[in-house]
Amino acid sequence: MMKPTVPQQIECDCLPVLSSQNRGWENIQIEQFQPPPGEGSFQYSGEHVICLSLTPHPVRLVQIQEGKTYTGLFGKGDITITPAKMPFFARWDREDSYLQIRLATSFLQNVARESSHKNHEKLELIPEFKTRDPQIESIALMLFSEIQQENLGGRLYVESLSNILALHLLRQYATAKPHLRIYECGLSQRHLNRVLEYINEHLDRDIKLADLAALLGMSQFHFSHMFKQSIGIPPYQYLLQQRVEKAKHLLKQTDRSIVEIATMCGFNSHSHLSKQFRQLAGITPKAYRNHSRNFRF
Repeated sequence: MMKPTVPQQIECDCLPVLSSQNRGWENIQIEQFQPPPGEGSFQYSGEHVICLSLTPHPVRLVQIQEGKTYTGLFGKGDITITPAKMPFFARWDREDSYLQIRLATSFLQNVARESSHKNHEKLELIPEFKTRDPQIESIALMLFSEIQQENLGGRLYVESLSNILALHLLRQYATAKPHLRIYECGLSQRHLNRVLEYINEHLDRDIKLADLAALLGMSQFHFSHMFKQSIGIPPYQYLLQQRVEKAKHLLKQTDRSIVEIATMCGFNSHSHLSKQFRQLAGITPKAYRNHSRNFRF
């Protein structure tokens, strides 16, 4: 579990509105803040920081880092990237709303090493004051959705998003670009069968990306790419599909309650199952059960 770090702060003691701190997420923390007008000085020694503006109205922000002063209006979707160990000062003129993502430097270094990044131990990111990046925004909002819904599961999903985010930062914002390996063949049939059997036998558990990679003695980064090469979708999507398929079987063949089926399939609540079931099957679990029974012979 990633230990939260406390930055230096001046005149900015607001607490996060939402936080992933107690979720047990590794390598990444995400928090939503809604501070009143103010200012503060910050520095994170072991984490790279990404801030995504959520404000419905533009906020005038002054930011000072590395002796440079940036001033501008920040609106919804604007992003700042602050590398680890880089102190910065910020002042904003009205109530703000933003999402803060903190990515452990050690994790980014591991992804860099696994993706054949030269000098990964000396890895540096380029600071960004105000930029637009649809991929970072998309990943940030998916993580935001996870803490809003209070899903207790989905660790494989969060870890997959963390790896995608780290790789994107290396490709777009590292001072030296990685020489990425090309995975052409995917996993062997024997290795793939082993992983698929493990997933299907542990659908009720909170499966971690590290668990699956360890089965084959691979790094998480390497495993994720090889798995997708093999079956065309990321591990977390396959896991979700299999949980819904198991739920379909139980709804059709048993009289267990939907709440009980949700637990048996690895969903943390009736609503969590219903949402994912509707997205993949097009109908609710209750409607699926009724439909299946109407066509029994």
